[in-house]
Amino acid sequence: MDFSFLLDGITSVTWQQLVMYAIGGLLIYLAIVKEYEPSLLMPMGFGAILVNLPLSGAINQTMEGIGNVNGIIQWLFETGIEASEALPILLFIGIGAMIDFGPLLSNPKMLLFGAAAQFGIFFAITVATLLGFDLRDAASIGIIGAADGPTSILVSQILGSKYIGAIAVAAYSYMALVPIIQPFAIKLVTTKKERMIRMPYNPGSVSKLTRILFPIIVTFIAGFVAPMSVSLVGFLMFGNLIRECGVLGTLSDTAQNILSNLITLLLGITIAFSMRAEEFVTYHTLLIMGLGLIAFVFDSIGGVMFAKLLNLFTKNKVNPMIGAAGISAFPMSARVVQKMSLKEDPENHILMHAIGANVSGQIGSVVAGGIILNLVARFL
Repeated sequence: MDFSFLLDGITSVTWQQLVMYAIGGLLIYLAIVKEYEPSLLMPMGFGAILVNLPLSGAINQTMEGIGNVNGIIQWLFETGIEASEALPILLFIGIGAMIDFGPLLSNPKMLLFGAAAQFGIFFAITVATLLGFDLRDAASIGIIGAADGPTSILVSQILGSKYIGAIAVAAYSYMALVPIIQPFAIKLVTTKKERMIRMPYNPGSVSKLTRILFPIIVTFIAGFVAPMSVSLVGFLMFGNLIRECGVLGTLSDTAQNILSNLITLLLGITIAFSMRAEEFVTYHTLLIMGLGLIAFVFDSIGGVMFAKLLNLFTKNKVNPMIGAAGISAFPMSARVVQKMSLKEDPENHILMHAIGANVSGQIGSVVAGGIILNLVARFL
């Protein structure tokens, strides 16, 4: 009996698939050894290997003598992302349940940093358009700057971008690399003296009623200003309302832990479907990674420069590093800013200010995503 068919897989491997095995291995390495967002990079890395095995049963195949065979990863992608965007949207319930908006509510001006730190998104969209990407793809690439994986996936999927895999990998990678990239970006535009500015933390009292009304009001405002952001902002705020209402403790715990972990796991391995070698190993992928880095760096710089501008008109100076925490990578960015402040001055504790800006950035990124969707809809 001829068993040569057992070697068909090995003989069918292409060099592009070998590249994807290396990328998958790198993501797994970063997750395990460097502990860079392991819950995200681990399933993405392993999924990249699964979908790039020749004749992989993880994606749809037509087998001789059997017919069509449905692959689980492709089914999850087509059902949970392509058809409904359900996975990234459901994740926002868990994210909202994790966030304490108290530091923001006690110092509302931190909302400004969440807006200013979205500059890189629109800058990258402009650059991507000039480099020849159509508006749909350029807008999808720009949102990488928010360092918010679910938002990047959702925007690129709704816009029908051809590069959703590269965009997802870039967004999650830069989200994981916040501790490396942000210090570089911050130091580019600040002096040691500016990084040593102290900010006493005197939080005002935030009532339970305020905490409950905040997610409801934000949903109304975002819905009227950027209607396409309702699914993003609405589910984020719904998760936060579960947290703050005080009568759904069990559901809040479930959203923060079981739901978030399960959806993150499924989302990571599902998005790997768009990392198939024939679509991923291209010149455009490298270009997208570069543009995503530009967007992320300029988001950080935009927040810092806004803080420096604010200092020209205020008596109580703001440590400009706070502005960089206005990106969506919560709570990594706030921790990075705190670590940098302590390195410059061991007695300078600005963590709570940074958290206020950071949670504002979470709102800012999803609203920016909605604004982009509305703008693209009007131009196309």
